[in-house]
Amino acid sequence: MAESTESESRKLLSRLQATMADGGAGQERLDRITHLIADSMGTEVCSIYLLRDPDTLELCATEGLAPEAVHVTRMRLGEGLVGRVARRARAINTANAPSERGFRYMPETGEERYSSFLGVPIQRLGERLGVLVVQSKEERQFSDDEVYALEVVAMVLAEMTELGAFTGEGEAMSARHKNPVMFRGVVGQEGTAMGRVYLHEPRVVVTRPISDDPEVEVERLQKAVDELRVSVDQMLSHVAPGSGEQVQVLEAYRMFANSRGWMRRMEEDIARGLSAEAAVEKEQSAARARMETVPDAYLRERLQDLDDLSNRLLRLLTGQGQDTGAEMPDDPVLVARNIGPGELLDYGRKLKGVVLEEGSVGSHAAIVARALAIPLVINAARITQEALNGDLVLIDGDQGIVHLRPEETVKTAFRDKIAMQAAAQERYASIRDKPAETRDGQVISLTMNAGLMADLPSLPSSGAEGVGLFRTELQFLTRAQVPRRGELAALYSRVMDAAGGKRVVFRTLDIGSDKVLPYMKPTDEPNPALGWRAIRVGLDKPGVMRMQLQALIRAANGRPLTIMFPMVAQLDEFTDARDHLLREMDREAALGHKLPEKLEIGAMLETPSLAFAPRKFFELADFVSIGGNDLKQFFFAADRENERVRRRYDTLNVSFLTFIEQIVHRCADADTPLSFCGEDAGRPIEALCFAAMGLRSLSMRPASIGPVKSLLLRSDLREVRKVINAARAEGTQSVRPAVTDWLRQQT
Repeated sequence: MAESTESESRKLLSRLQATMADGGAGQERLDRITHLIADSMGTEVCSIYLLRDPDTLELCATEGLAPEAVHVTRMRLGEGLVGRVARRARAINTANAPSERGFRYMPETGEERYSSFLGVPIQRLGERLGVLVVQSKEERQFSDDEVYALEVVAMVLAEMTELGAFTGEGEAMSARHKNPVMFRGVVGQEGTAMGRVYLHEPRVVVTRPISDDPEVEVERLQKAVDELRVSVDQMLSHVAPGSGEQVQVLEAYRMFANSRGWMRRMEEDIARGLSAEAAVEKEQSAARARMETVPDAYLRERLQDLDDLSNRLLRLLTGQGQDTGAEMPDDPVLVARNIGPGELLDYGRKLKGVVLEEGSVGSHAAIVARALAIPLVINAARITQEALNGDLVLIDGDQGIVHLRPEETVKTAFRDKIAMQAAAQERYASIRDKPAETRDGQVISLTMNAGLMADLPSLPSSGAEGVGLFRTELQFLTRAQVPRRGELAALYSRVMDAAGGKRVVFRTLDIGSDKVLPYMKPTDEPNPALGWRAIRVGLDKPGVMRMQLQALIRAANGRPLTIMFPMVAQLDEFTDARDHLLREMDREAALGHKLPEKLEIGAMLETPSLAFAPRKFFELADFVSIGGNDLKQFFFAADRENERVRRRYDTLNVSFLTFIEQIVHRCADADTPLSFCGEDAGRPIEALCFAAMGLRSLSMRPASIGPVKSLLLRSDLREVRKVINAARAEGTQSVRPAVTDWLRQQT
């Protein structure tokens, strides 16, 4: 690009900066800007269209079109050339606009006189804000330099819109990050919460998009990039041996940090008038736009690396690092794109809730959130771009809905819901110490699921009779290396101490699938849920399993010990695991360690195959626990990570209930205690139906015990069974409607 063109670009931005410095109300500023751009680019028309809602563009300012069309002309995303620019997030440059596909004539604007059209998106980091358009009567294609100049101006407008520069008292326009927004995500952990946003990675705000001195800006950029390269090299030098995946990510970081093409493009942006941080953000926006269109997963990951690296560079340039972020509010709701289990544990129970843009129902973060009993919504698209620290946020974890900056009516309804739940919890407290005995005299044992020491205080307050599942993998997932045997033994001992003599069922390490240890070499499997996981890993790599079993035996120190092996699919897996445990008992005795006074060895029934195992399995197992989450996904062949299929299949489907009934009969025939463990055990209607099918032990999150017990106390299982049998006889697919109707009649 010629120096004169670069000077013209800088001149336009300098004029824009001066115009913004003049002050005035929002609409007045917009009008001055459109006049300035039209004058600088030699066009008769310049118009600014901004999004009023996610689907509607509104003409907010114009030089050259009919003034009465401002705040009147609106169009849908994708409608007309302006709508196409907004939808595709790409420029449209044409000498003959009326001949273009999708052209739409707006009679109220008077635009029929203008032939040439150049429209560029106003966007920030992939977030659509609007469209900037210039038009002229002369039929001409705008040059590449002109397109670039308008794109740079559009980016500066995006930054100014972000900062509320076009908002004034009484103005029709509203500031960014001020309006109520609702997000529909996916339930990660049930529950409701009201609090204030606390961003895990605070949003970087570019307050100075235009540079005064390009040479100074290039020096600032070079210094920040040098710091970035040093920090990446330091991170690489501290990676533990064998951390192949982490090394690959950091090597990609280093490649981008040393990329001359990346640096050259940012230097060119600075030469055209942008500040160093605005140049970084312009390249970041381009990377994000490419990310949305690239089908190849590997390339998307590399663009994600560039996006993360740009964030680091922006924080160096602006000084807006995490350590200078906002102070955590008293009622924090953590908002993040994604988060690791260790980081989430660092926040701990002080959080009211968590909202993530990414993640899955089986992710490490979801596992920790469930252990902490924190409401979690995942896949809340774009919330990190919309939320600001301190914003009021409501989480409906039962529905997977998040309300950001809610209207008063929504707040009132939500407060009413929370108040009703609090009143219900008070009622549940009154029955806490009562046995869960149904009206026909059947007593159902209700225990709680846990995975952290922090869960154990809930044991007496929830009314749980014990811990039906203690997930031992969390201590492995949240560390950078394998925990030591002594550390595990001390932890398991504290768990038993906290249980106060109540039974604790320790499930051995359940890793693989969606739970990959940070120090474990990842396996490239086409379907990890059906792959090398849980007991399969333990039997193939017995060293870690042996160490964990030793830790459990030593933790018991003479007390009763209950151990359960996960994901057992057939008899020989259980017998092999059982033999491992019995050999460790013999070794510990030989070493003079005190053995448990009673040892129970059980298995989780999570695969349909185990329900059809030889009778010997049921005779050998001291107990069986149905792992409802996995069993349901394997029974229906519906991945529970896949929203498109997992909600198609009801737990109260007749086929699934009949299968549960068969398992009940097999265990009863061998006199083997049976329980049901999983999210469905904590849902009152599902729990009632499981009890009606013959299950006498259910394990769930502590908060669910009260609602489940309350329903069991006022129900007659014989009547529920009649309703279920009648629905089955009628050929109904699910018994839910019939049971729900019956319950309604009982109140």
